[in-house]
Amino acid sequence: MFCNLSDSALADFQKLGVKRFLPKGIRLFEEDQPSTGVFVLCTGQVKLSCTSREGKTLILKIALPGDVLGLGAVISGSKYEVTAEVIEPTEIKNIRRQEFLEFLEKHGEASLHAAKSLSEEYKTAFFDARRLALSGSAAERLASLLLDWARMASCGKPEMRFTMALTHEELANMVGSSRETVTRLLSKFKRDKLIQIRGASILVLDPVKLEQLACMQLL
Repeated sequence: MFCNLSDSALADFQKLGVKRFLPKGIRLFEEDQPSTGVFVLCTGQVKLSCTSREGKTLILKIALPGDVLGLGAVISGSKYEVTAEVIEPTEIKNIRRQEFLEFLEKHGEASLHAAKSLSEEYKTAFFDARRLALSGSAAERLASLLLDWARMASCGKPEMRFTMALTHEELANMVGSSRETVTRLLSKFKRDKLIQIRGASILVLDPVKLEQLACMQLL
């Protein structure tokens, strides 16, 4: 979000907040908790989720390095909309709300970056909702999700590899299916040489075919 700032703005940004190394399982903030600051993800992965009144949890997103968590709540002065939980050893930069808002007021370009980031969050939410609502099968939803994660992790590089820090149960939660179905589909994708799985590492071997499967949800 802030990597393309001017030298002066970047220098001020580097002075903000405190960096911390966190183990798996730590919660950065919880749903409906008053917003106190933003969390810039430097390394690792963070799971964003929300819970219904009946206690059912929905995983909304896996945040990756470069994501700024809690941005919307901090800017609006509202409560956090989701719960953010570390799912692998992670380095974060925690910036207090007032400190962050003063930085945005001082640097107009940073405010524009924040607006673009919120726009991307909206687009992501829209595409995720469309994936769940319009896809005809769990295979299409899973293929789409794996492809999205691989593209984000590759950052434009030829190799599309990412670390799967979720359990099959949690992955099923994201695609609106059962754990058994997700396990079966991952095995099928592997047999069909669409992906390669080694431990928690997943490598997309055939992005074209995987995309063809994912795009079936839009037909």
